[in-house]
Amino acid sequence: MRYFILFAHPEPEHSFNAAMLRHGVDRLREAGHEVVVSDLYSMNFNPLASGADFKGRRFPERLQYDREQKHAVQHDLLADDIKAEIEKLLWCDIFVMQFPLYWHTMPAIMKGWLDRVLVNTVIYGQGKRYETGGLKGRRGMVATTTGAYEAMFEPDGLLGDYNRTLWPIHNGVLFYTGLEVVPPFLAYSPVHSDQARNDETIAAYGEALLAASTATPMKFHPLTDFGPDFRMRADVEPASDGHYRR
Repeated sequence: MRYFILFAHPEPEHSFNAAMLRHGVDRLREAGHEVVVSDLYSMNFNPLASGADFKGRRFPERLQYDREQKHAVQHDLLADDIKAEIEKLLWCDIFVMQFPLYWHTMPAIMKGWLDRVLVNTVIYGQGKRYETGGLKGRRGMVATTTGAYEAMFEPDGLLGDYNRTLWPIHNGVLFYTGLEVVPPFLAYSPVHSDQARNDETIAAYGEALLAASTATPMKFHPLTDFGPDFRMRADVEPASDGHYRR
C-alpha cells in the first residue's frame, strides 16, 4: 500500500507527535508499504491562498479563487508546490492527516494546505463530492494528539464526543473528497503520561496505521440519502455523528 502522511507540528524533531510519526513510518516500511511524508513546518509550506498560486489568471481584475483553480488545472497553471502535493494525493492509497489538536481542529498551516491543494475539478467540483469525490477509491485517516484526558472526550465529557469534534474534518474534508474514512487515532495527554504509557501509545499508532487498509470505514451518508431539497430522505435513519432528526 502507498501511504501519504500530511504532518503538521511546530516541533518536528522532539515532540511526542514527531515520535509517533517516526515510529509509524518505520513500522509501515518494515511491513513493505511505501510512505511519503509532507512535513509542513519543515517544508515552510505557504498556507496562504492567493493569486500567486496561479502562473496565469483567467480573471486578473478580481481573484475568484475556485474559478482560477479550475482554469489553472485546465491550462497547467498551478504553482509548483501545489502540483507536487496533488501528485502525492493522487499517488497514495491511504491519506493520513497527523497533527496536534488546536482549538478542536488542525493547525492553521494544515488548513492552508487544504485550501490550496484540494483544487477545483481535480478533488471536488464538476459532480465530484462525497462518494463521487476526486479521491474516490482511497482511504483517509486522522491521527491527532491532545493535551486533554481521554475522559474529557467521552460523549458526556467536558469537551464532548471526539467524533463530533472531528466531524468537520471527517465529513467535510475526507468523506467530501471521496475518501473512505477509517476510525481516527487519538493520543491523549502525553505530557501528563509516563514514558511506559507513551511508548505504548506510539506502538499502538504504528499498528493503527497498518490496520487502516482493512479497518471498517466509519458511517457517512451518501448523496442518495438526500432529496432534491438537500434534506435527508424521510425513509433514511440518521447514522453518522453529524446527522440527527430535530
